[in-house]
Amino acid sequence: MKVSIITIAYNSAETIEDTIKSIVTQNYSNLEYIIIDGGSTDKTLSIVDKFKDSITTIVSEPDKGIYDAMNKGVQNATGDIVGILNSDDIYADNKVVSRIVEAIGNKDSIYADLVYVDRDNTDKVTRYWKSGKYRKGIFKSGWMPPHPTFFIKKSCYNQYGTYNLQLKSAADYELMLRMLHKHNISVAYLPEVITKMRVGGQSNATLVNRIKANKEDKLAWSINDLKPGPLTLIMKPVRKISQFVKKGNKNR
Repeated sequence: MKVSIITIAYNSAETIEDTIKSIVTQNYSNLEYIIIDGGSTDKTLSIVDKFKDSITTIVSEPDKGIYDAMNKGVQNATGDIVGILNSDDIYADNKVVSRIVEAIGNKDSIYADLVYVDRDNTDKVTRYWKSGKYRKGIFKSGWMPPHPTFFIKKSCYNQYGTYNLQLKSAADYELMLRMLHKHNISVAYLPEVITKMRVGGQSNATLVNRIKANKEDKLAWSINDLKPGPLTLIMKPVRKISQFVKKGNKNR
């Protein structure tokens, strides 16, 4: 199967080279790499240019935010499977895509585990997100898979839509809720860390941001005509507490 990897970037000069290297060194041969840049004004594009021979598509233009950029990437993708790795994240090793293709089998999608790492030292793990196996209805208990580990067939995007621009910080949650919970697409779980995510996410940085995120989580259910459980929106952030307990280098 052909795999498309999309990287979203904007003024990412400090980290994007690590991201690019983690993708262009993958040992899977049938790989399409797409970079969608929001019109960076730092050295991002000069770094991208160094790897242009290994990048299939480069788009640099203003956008309406990260999810608009993701949608541009999906529109440009020609692979059977699509994954998104943002410009401050890296894959755990150079065999990640090969293992994803092997593990997805005949399923429509797949996800795995993720570690949060120190911004300057990506070998230093600060949080460990062990996803666990999906079962029908688990979203109502506050569960979600880590989006940077989520790969999905392009045909599912074609059938059920892309990222909803009504949402500013939870469109990834809404998309996975819509695909897995509402439309019941088939999904596999690869129980290993495949992605290292640098710390610095905004949705949990302050109480105000957490309240905003909670409102968007609620909207994600509403726009799909779905009803969350009585504790769904409370349990979603609470579930993250265990990520701080399960520290340690969980790489393959």
